[in-house]
Amino acid sequence: MKYVALLSGGKDSCYNLLHCAKNGHELVAAASLGPEQGKEELDSYLYQTVGQDAIEFVGRALDVPLYRRVISGAAVEQGGEYGGRDPAHSGGVNGDETEDLYELLSTVKAHHPDIQGVSVGAILSNYQRVRVEHVCRRLGLTSLCYLWQRDQEELLSEMIQAGMEAILIKVAGIGLTAKHLGKTLAEMQTLLLKLNRLYGSHVCGEGGEYETLTLDCPIFRHRIQLDEIETVVHSDNDFATVAYLRVKKASLQPKPVASLDDIIVPPVLAEPFSDIHELLSSLSPPNPQVRLVDSQGATPNGISHRRIGNWVAVANVQRDLKTSSSEMTLEDEVRECFEKLKECLSQYGLTLSSCTNINIFLSSMDLFARVNAVYATYFGTSPPARACVAADLPSPMRVRLDCVAFAESTPTARQALHVQGLSYWAPANIGPYSQAIVADECVFISGQIGLIPSSLTLPTPRSLAFETALAFQHVHRVVEALKSNSGGGWEGYYQGIVYWLAHAEHMPAVRDASAHFEGDANAPALFVAVPELPKGALVEKQVLLHTGQCDVEDDDGSIVRRSAVPLYEKGEYETLGGKVCWEVSRFREVPSKVALVCVRGDDPKLLNQLRGIPVLQNLRSEALSVRLFYNVSKPQAASSAISFLQSQSHQEPVPVTPIPCRHVSSRNGDDWDCAILAICTRDGSNL
Repeated sequence: MKYVALLSGGKDSCYNLLHCAKNGHELVAAASLGPEQGKEELDSYLYQTVGQDAIEFVGRALDVPLYRRVISGAAVEQGGEYGGRDPAHSGGVNGDETEDLYELLSTVKAHHPDIQGVSVGAILSNYQRVRVEHVCRRLGLTSLCYLWQRDQEELLSEMIQAGMEAILIKVAGIGLTAKHLGKTLAEMQTLLLKLNRLYGSHVCGEGGEYETLTLDCPIFRHRIQLDEIETVVHSDNDFATVAYLRVKKASLQPKPVASLDDIIVPPVLAEPFSDIHELLSSLSPPNPQVRLVDSQGATPNGISHRRIGNWVAVANVQRDLKTSSSEMTLEDEVRECFEKLKECLSQYGLTLSSCTNINIFLSSMDLFARVNAVYATYFGTSPPARACVAADLPSPMRVRLDCVAFAESTPTARQALHVQGLSYWAPANIGPYSQAIVADECVFISGQIGLIPSSLTLPTPRSLAFETALAFQHVHRVVEALKSNSGGGWEGYYQGIVYWLAHAEHMPAVRDASAHFEGDANAPALFVAVPELPKGALVEKQVLLHTGQCDVEDDDGSIVRRSAVPLYEKGEYETLGGKVCWEVSRFREVPSKVALVCVRGDDPKLLNQLRGIPVLQNLRSEALSVRLFYNVSKPQAASSAISFLQSQSHQEPVPVTPIPCRHVSSRNGDDWDCAILAICTRDGSNL
């Protein structure tokens, strides 16, 4: 695609251009924001403003038109989100410096209407990424952010190897002084690595330790020569000197056309995920068989919802066949579902912006684009996490969904990871959803399919091994990015996993991969086959995770934050009427639990024996939400499970969403009639 370079003049914004070129994108213009005339530097949360006296030379070295704008706004909105979650209020924030970027890129787009992308050199700054992507979304542009979440030590080494000549133009970190100004990255590499080991300084200066000016890189048509410079010391102390270079005179020097051959593109799969690929490649899964099924419904008593603490669940949201027209359009069916969802949430004082996770089941993935277009109108900034798959819904039903929402006590109680730019990290969202939502230390991770992040395409030729390894890696990288955003300090534990597969024949291979992956160890895991996945993928991995952080009362009565480790329990029992296997992940310190109960047999009394299992005896009263996966050819077992779950007379029924599947398996058994996957958030009364 044609793109505009968002330039600071530093190493990151210029090095990202090399990767844009490596990925086949065409640079047509550059854009830069800086302080007003007479100010050499501005204390901006969003932009590097030092070195603006040389930015004209960077634009000329690239040999593209440079568009500049003065920063007039300030950091008005300083939170982790920008713009409202309500689509009616999801635009910009008046007076914020982000709006200067919107105006600048609007100008560029007016002069170059064919641009589709914006190059951004962000490595770790979630603050910067969120705002640039917000502007890109409003202008219909794609963020090209190939440095995002890269290892800084590797990145610095790659920049030097690629022939980047960037000098330190500002220092403001421990161990750096004015004498380091003007030195190249190659000259500074050893010291930067040493400061990282001694003090935890960011190797690439992501903590503001230093800033750079690029004098040459392979994509430059000319090299920048600094003819006259002056050192300005802003503050000088023993801890960290703040000083910068003032470029008083510069010129351009001719240079030969450089090659991009030395640009290192990171491997699509890193360890241990390349090991998963190797493991599955050694297997020979049978050829998938095309199956036609006659869908039979297992239906609970309509839409249901429940609140436990700050959590609200709404289940089995679908059109009302008694009142809706049989000729209803698909778009109107989606709208009816969302109006019902909004009505349920409103009973608890919540809105759609409170949603943390939504699961969507479609009668065919051919409907996805039309459903997604309507879906997108209900969400603004930081939409909920999501999984969307095809299911054999009973005709004429085309859409079914469920939702978990969280009542926030503060604006930061719900946090989103909503990455929309192309990178080597993990897939950008291909719809109006976030990669993950964190609330009350619970992390809902959207279903991840095996897309290659830099192109958002599935591997060619098709490969179960490659797609599975990528899905594993995407989930892992989403978790690592969340840790980085929050400052770390937590381990994170998978509490529940669903593997959606397009072919039942692939289940043994994917189960084998899960068994060999340390992150999956012990967590309740379900493997289900459905008719189709997004983009025709073979496998999709959806995870509910807990950070392991909890607030507990100390001996002196004070509340302290501690790290907790989940307990994993499992067991089974058999009767003349069938067999039940169960797995539970729970914490002693906090009421966060996921229970998986797999059933073979349709005896209505089969599940009653859960009363005798301490960890499951209160399942019906403590379950916030249940997804009931059932073999579409054996709906009676699911109906018995629904009767069991919703048979309490003294409480509202458990919210249950039935999901017809073509095969249901777990780690401990194959070909189950149905499986109950319950998210539990408190200890309840006895059954």
